[in-house]
Amino acid sequence: MKSFKFVFKYIRKYTWPLTVTVVSMILLVGAQLVAPWIVREMVGIVTDPDAGAEMMGIITRLALLALAVYVVRSVLQFLRSYMAHVAGWSVVADVREAIYQHLQRLSLGFYEDKQTGQLMSRTVNDSDLIEQLIAHAVPNVTVSVLTLIGVSSILFSMNWRLALFSMIPIPLIVLAMQGFSKYVRPAFRTRQVKLGELNAVLNDNLSGVREIKAFTREEVEQARVSDHITQYRDSLLRALRLMATFHPIVDFSSALGTVVLIYFGGQLILDQALAIEDLVAFFLYLEIFYQPVRTLSQAWESIQEAMAGAERVAELLDEHPDVTERLDAVALTGRAQGAIRFHDVSFRYKAGEPVLEHVDLDIAPGMVVALVGPTGVGKTTLVNLIPRFYDVVEGKITLDGHDVQDLTLKSLRQQISIVLQDVFLFHGTVRENILFGRPGASEEEMVEAARVANAQDFIAQLPEGYDTMIGERGVKLSGGQRQRIAIARAVLKDAPILILDEATSSVDTETEFLIQQALERLMVGRTTIVIAHRLSTIRNADLIVVLEGSQIVEQGTHEALMAQDGLYQHLNQVQMAGEPQWQAIQEQRQGAAVDEGVHLARDC
Repeated sequence: MKSFKFVFKYIRKYTWPLTVTVVSMILLVGAQLVAPWIVREMVGIVTDPDAGAEMMGIITRLALLALAVYVVRSVLQFLRSYMAHVAGWSVVADVREAIYQHLQRLSLGFYEDKQTGQLMSRTVNDSDLIEQLIAHAVPNVTVSVLTLIGVSSILFSMNWRLALFSMIPIPLIVLAMQGFSKYVRPAFRTRQVKLGELNAVLNDNLSGVREIKAFTREEVEQARVSDHITQYRDSLLRALRLMATFHPIVDFSSALGTVVLIYFGGQLILDQALAIEDLVAFFLYLEIFYQPVRTLSQAWESIQEAMAGAERVAELLDEHPDVTERLDAVALTGRAQGAIRFHDVSFRYKAGEPVLEHVDLDIAPGMVVALVGPTGVGKTTLVNLIPRFYDVVEGKITLDGHDVQDLTLKSLRQQISIVLQDVFLFHGTVRENILFGRPGASEEEMVEAARVANAQDFIAQLPEGYDTMIGERGVKLSGGQRQRIAIARAVLKDAPILILDEATSSVDTETEFLIQQALERLMVGRTTIVIAHRLSTIRNADLIVVLEGSQIVEQGTHEALMAQDGLYQHLNQVQMAGEPQWQAIQEQRQGAAVDEGVHLARDC
């Protein structure tokens, strides 16, 4: 019932198509019940020894009535089918939209252990099954129940004893439906789970096809995908095997009704207790009676399958975000100054070990702050707390004196631009990706953002310039080009706070120099937090914060930290000792450029 309630919650919007469907179904049942009566009347006429020549006129009228009934039935079947599909697919569209909106509200923590293919399967495949429930199963069940009621009334009015005998198999069918419902829905649910796993592994393989080829993993991945295909096939066949067993039982039970009618109906004819036209009508009505029974068994399969899909969708919609907006949250109006302060902040991922403990950090407006430290000490986590991708466990973070948890998420995140090492570009044009942060920007503003990001030259050389399709995740561009598109996107957003998460660590030295120039322009006049891989690129930052063991262990300028003989000095010595001389020269060149950018930022 929970799954039914979930589905019917969305049906309320579509009263009109559902009303047409219901009315059509009722009239359709009436039309179906008229046809055997016409045959009964015709048989009664032709078997009447006293019938005269004028009976031909009655037969003609009966034939015309039958033609009219079948025409009306065809129209009603169209209305029932089409309007049911209108309601069904409209509900599916609403459910998919609700799923996507809910996925957008869920926190990043939800996605840490979820496969994209599984979420896509629930959004597309599982929701698709709901249409079967609305457009097929429910209408078929309704028509079948109405037909059973109508036919039963007619049969009992004709001969109640024979009607009772004809319905002897009904308890067998009910028992079969109850028994199989215990196994069928779990089987279909397992099938949907296996389908989601197949989608997930296919998504991973298609996204990582370059790595698969590079590491010659084609055969291994082929075997892995083949295994998931086999698992899905086996789970599907198990569900179908159950239904394949169920349908013959229902058909056999239905056939018993005909056997009973032949035996007892024959006796009544011989005893002259039943007219032959009534026996013919009994056979016709009994066929109509057991057709809904067979339809109900097939609808039962659709219902079990749809309920399995609805359960998986409902489970997803029951997920609650870790980061929520308070009811009294206020919107941050205007442009933030960019003063950020961490007050005794601690954070851990769910029940894991603390990632950050008792962090205090004061960042003044326009300051350039670099975060350094060994891998896994919480540098990225710390910056992710500012836009509330995650919420602190203890303490608080303030922006211009406002607790970030008191602000609306939209107004908070509009104040922040982020450039990551792993750039994500959408399948589309260069123009669409640059305008992603501010779709209403003018052509001149977009071009200027590309120029600031050192992207204008290579964009101009693309086949269609800004209208060039760059492929999924920007696959047609180099790593450095993708990075500069991301910087142009951040430039165009023009947020007062800038977060750079190792934005230059995965490109060659020459490209890094171009990117570093673009970042220097972007940093001007903004509060900037840099997570640095190469320490030589951040030595002129206003403040360098060193993290180790979930805490801040050092902070100060490059000169002050080098004089302390601490972790920062050690990291610098290790890094410089491991680099070739030519790379050190290039980094000195880049460092000089950074100096100029930082000084320019201070002046602004």
